Amino acid sequence: MNALSLITALETIVVATPVLLLCVLGVSSLIDSKLSEQATSRWCEGAMVTGLLAAIGVLVLMLLHGTRHEQLDLGNWVAIQHYHFSVKLVFDRLSVPLVILSFVLCGTIAAFATRYMHREGGYNRFFVLYAVFVLGMVLTCLAGTIETLFAGWELVGLSSVLLVAFYHERPAPVENGLRVWIVYRISDAALLVAAIVMHHIQGEGDFDKLLGASPWPEGHLVAAGPQTIIVGALLIFAAAGKSALVPFSGWLPRAMEGPTPSSAVFYGALSVHLGAFLLMRISPILESSPWLAASVVALGLATALFAYLAGSVQTDIKSVVCFASLVQVGLIVAEIGCGLRYIALIHLLGNACLRTLQFIRAPTLLRDYHLLENAIGAHLPAASESRGKASDGFEGWLYRFSLERGYLDSLLERFMVSPLVRFFRFCTAVERRYCELLAGRATPKARDTVGSVTAFEDLA
Repeated sequence: MNALSLITALETIVVATPVLLLCVLGVSSLIDSKLSEQATSRWCEGAMVTGLLAAIGVLVLMLLHGTRHEQLDLGNWVAIQHYHFSVKLVFDRLSVPLVILSFVLCGTIAAFATRYMHREGGYNRFFVLYAVFVLGMVLTCLAGTIETLFAGWELVGLSSVLLVAFYHERPAPVENGLRVWIVYRISDAALLVAAIVMHHIQGEGDFDKLLGASPWPEGHLVAAGPQTIIVGALLIFAAAGKSALVPFSGWLPRAMEGPTPSSAVFYGALSVHLGAFLLMRISPILESSPWLAASVVALGLATALFAYLAGSVQTDIKSVVCFASLVQVGLIVAEIGCGLRYIALIHLLGNACLRTLQFIRAPTLLRDYHLLENAIGAHLPAASESRGKASDGFEGWLYRFSLERGYLDSLLERFMVSPLVRFFRFCTAVERRYCELLAGRATPKARDTVGSVTAFEDLA
């Protein structure tokens, strides 16, 4: 077997490993034959180790063989005149390090979660969603077409939201999960529109045809024009929603409702960096437009400043860590806008590893804090207590602004979440009205699950 054949075999293993894990955990749950905790742990750790070794093998062989761009083409899934939708996975200097990072951190979280979630009622559900997330991360990092990217992007978003609402017996996690989901839907719609524009430009969604076939980070835009700038702006919007950049940062503290392992792998390490990854992938578009590059720098710096201010007044450790991670994400985005691609990649890898360690350490840190209090026989003042009362004037306004997290959560609630919820309730009312009309039980008003909503009085 020559080197290229071996690389192809290892690339297949990298992709097949999370697929197999999801099939084993998902099918066993569907047929109501759930695996034991020990079996689930072995499957997860085995899949992560296998995928990690295969990804490292791909990296080593690519370095030895001198290749910087390998493709695993799974063919056209839809082919019509002037358009085709293909599944293509790309292994290069951007995707391979991120896939290795995903396997390392997901394996670490799996080993931690098997003990942290021990005897939890939703143990199996947690690891099924975990498998969905791993598959989504691998597909997103390796995506060579915007269709493949969208599939992985959605798997990551779906698993993230369902784990935010993991403790569904309480209303707060479900409500917060709904808000995160709505913000995801709006930002992901931009990604879908960008895919449509790409197909309108070139009849396909291949990144190589738009960004050039040169290996990352040496790609150059093939066809510049207004439509390409529109694609870049839409993808920046999608990245802002996924990575909680300003003005979408308000949903980030709500995501802390999920279990600590999911908070670590999603909003501390991997998911929160996907927006930065997307910007690195489309960096040739940013280079072609000074306005797009400047907007990315401004977006990153504004996010870093906001996260620093909001994180300085938080009183719970998970929120402190997530805002600390967001500060670095903002700086990474600013680096990408400045064209510092390798620095941004190294910064991303380091920040992800550090935040994973901090999130995993958070539960025992609180325990150590209380043990220290008991040992010295006195109450240790919190950082917020030592600051004292904020003075009036600008300092007082800044403190209130930080405490309210820039009022971004209220703005998202007013202008994004509430209008969509009302619209969906209206659609539900109209649908029920139609069903009642077809069944011969039409009433003047349709009622949804939340309240009474008038729906087209003269529909009949």
